[in-house]
Amino acid sequence: MFDLTDVGYVHRIVVGSINPEQLTRDDEIRASTELLNRCLSDSPKGRIVGIEKTFNLLNIGEHQVVLQAMIYHVGFSRRPFWLEPSTEERS
Repeated sequence: MFDLTDVGYVHRIVVGSINPEQLTRDDEIRASTELLNRCLSDSPKGRIVGIEKTFNLLNIGEHQVVLQAMIYHVGFSRRPFWLEPSTEERS
């Protein structure tokens, strides 16, 4: 059984577009999905500890743009050696 007290590291993975100024390309979404799958299947195995769902409908001139994203928080007992630190951790 999974216990949140075992979580020593949480990695945030964004799948989708959250910034209207910079739309996410399909290959970036695919890479994020592959990273999520690796986090959930490789050793040490991560567990999803939280999910954020975003949905925005923007009107740009005559066009409507839909921004959707799922943000996964994957918890590990320790940071995997193959996982690069997030941008928040680097600064």
